[in-house]
Amino acid sequence: MDSPKSSPPSPDTTQRAAEPDSGRAAVSPLFDPERAFDVCHVGLVLRAVLGVQGLLALGLALASRDLAQWMQAMASGTVVTLSAVLFWLLLVCGARRQLGRLPEPWQWGLLLSLGGFASSLGWQLLNLTSDEGSGSFRLVSIALSGAVAAALLLAWLKLRERSQRPADAQAQLVELQSRIRPHFLFNTLNSAIALVRLDPNKAEGLLEDLSELFRVALADAGSVVSLDQEVELARRYLAIEQIRFGERLRIRWQLDPAAGQARVPPLLLQPLVENAVRHGVEPNEGGGEVEISTVRRGAEVELRVVNTVGLPARTSGHGLALQNVRQRLRLMHDVAARFELNAEPQRFTVTIHLPR
Repeated sequence: MDSPKSSPPSPDTTQRAAEPDSGRAAVSPLFDPERAFDVCHVGLVLRAVLGVQGLLALGLALASRDLAQWMQAMASGTVVTLSAVLFWLLLVCGARRQLGRLPEPWQWGLLLSLGGFASSLGWQLLNLTSDEGSGSFRLVSIALSGAVAAALLLAWLKLRERSQRPADAQAQLVELQSRIRPHFLFNTLNSAIALVRLDPNKAEGLLEDLSELFRVALADAGSVVSLDQEVELARRYLAIEQIRFGERLRIRWQLDPAAGQARVPPLLLQPLVENAVRHGVEPNEGGGEVEISTVRRGAEVELRVVNTVGLPARTSGHGLALQNVRQRLRLMHDVAARFELNAEPQRFTVTIHLPR
């Protein structure tokens, strides 16, 4: 059994517990201005391309005599729009941090100019394989069209970011409410009281882990942490539960160091292992097993939490924790992340696939 152990106490324990963020790296605020320009997701790129192509198809349909002329114009126009949109998104993705720090008027001016430049490059690419004319009127029209398309994309990105703020805040509120259950706090404090006389060092380590859990849960929630940080927080939680359940809780870790830097929402792993303990260990006299594994596979990272299944839990859950994890993964990684549940007679598995 590979169970986590609390770190030995030190004289500056109280001081470290009071520090704002001694155990976890700083994270960005909930309302992150960079998030509006985080276009590095397959789903978002696909929607942007389809939106621009839809506008192109509608505009050319109004100017075409028949279907044949429209299809010919679409073939030429797609070369320009597709290359321009992908080029624009690529540059925005690469410069998203710098763009997030600029004043809003500069953001609009810079990205609209970039849209005009990208569409002009797309037009030059088309001219490599065709004899389309390149008069000044046409060049100006293409640049203006690119700037208008960039303005529409930028407005959509900002509207999307603003619409996610209340959903993100509500999701994190539900997470905190479902995580800090009073009976968990009471059980942990009772365990600490019982250990004070028997093993003061272990009692102090238990209270350190509890303090860290509540410090993270009650702090201003950030938008991004690493998977390594989430694993460390889950270790602290399981260290507390190990003292409660003893040999009834059997923990197995299989961690790939190459997967540790994957970006995840905060408090992603802890609710999953809490569910595993609550439903797979607590109701059964013989306890149960909890397995946490991470592995990097190419451009993806797989996170898996598995628990054995015995008797049903004494209190039925409402699925809020799993629903919340799924929602926050979608907000951060869009379709690039996958959340899968697999309920078998003897095992329950949660599998998450993340972009590296």
